[in-house]
Amino acid sequence: QVQLVESGGGLVQAGGSLRLSCAASGRTFSSDAMGWFRQAPGKEREFVATIKWNGGSTLYGNSVKGRFTISRDNAKNTVYLQMNSLKPEDTAVYYCAGRLGAGMAVLTKDYDYWGQGTQVTVSS
Repeated sequence: QVQLVESGGGLVQAGGSLRLSCAASGRTFSSDAMGWFRQAPGKEREFVATIKWNGGSTLYGNSVKGRFTISRDNAKNTVYLQMNSLKPEDTAVYYCAGRLGAGMAVLTKDYDYWGQGTQVTVSS
């Protein structure tokens, strides 16, 4: 069983940057694809980014492409989300998720374990 803990969220002004971290414990996640999702109040959980087990490939949601970067450090059992040029519409709870021994995916149903989320608020 893998436990995920997200950190790095907070309040930032539009145009600013934040770096989210997701630390895994319980077992190594080095063979798992990892993803970031977000959920704003009253909306469905939305795909943000995903990264292959070895970091060799990434995918991004259209709304964040060119502004966000996902990365991972398997030695530290941690995945990151660098968020630049933040907009008020990026305000949401951001969740980290993992797929056991599988490739990248963009649907929530394809992920096997989730963190509790971290709040990101972007003020205008």
